[in-house]
Amino acid sequence: MNNRLRELRECEGLSQGELALRLDVSRQTVNALETGKYDPSLPLAFRIARLFACRIEDIFLPDET
Repeated sequence: MNNRLRELRECEGLSQGELALRLDVSRQTVNALETGKYDPSLPLAFRIARLFACRIEDIFLPDET
């Protein structure tokens, strides 16, 4: 799954560690999300969307296969 998490995080001037604290996850989880190695749970996806004031589908994009 592709996503815009890194772009949104950088626009807010947050480090991966700062974002992890705000989302109550590890920095490694943020890194795995940004690199597409991990798909978030639905509750985590909602927390991310709420934090960036956008819809889940504006952040997480389906793979074009």
